Amino acid sequence: MANKKSAKKRALTNEKSRMRNVARRSDIKTASKKVLVALAASDITGAQTLLREAESKIARAKGKGVLKANTAARKISLLAKKVHAAQAGTTTTP
Repeated sequence: MANKKSAKKRALTNEKSRMRNVARRSDIKTASKKVLVALAASDITGAQTLLREAESKIARAKGKGVLKANTAARKISLLAKKVHAAQAGTTTTP
C-alpha cells in the first residue's frame, strides 16, 4: 500500500474504477448471451430488442475506455450479423 496521502487516495480511486470496469464488462457479456439465447429460441423480435440494448452497453463501454474501438465494433458486428441472418432465414420471399 502507498505511504503518501495522495497515493492512498489514488489507489482507492483506481480500485473503484476497476470494479466499475469489471461490472461493465460483465454486463456486456450478459447482454451478448441474452441475444444469443433469444436467437437459439427463435425469438427474432426479442433478439432485435436485446441487440439494441447490447449495442448501447458496448458503445458506452467504448466511450468510457473499457473496450477499444475495434473490439467494440467487432462485438456489435458479430451480434448484428447473427440477428440479421436469423431474420433473413425466417422471412420467405415469394
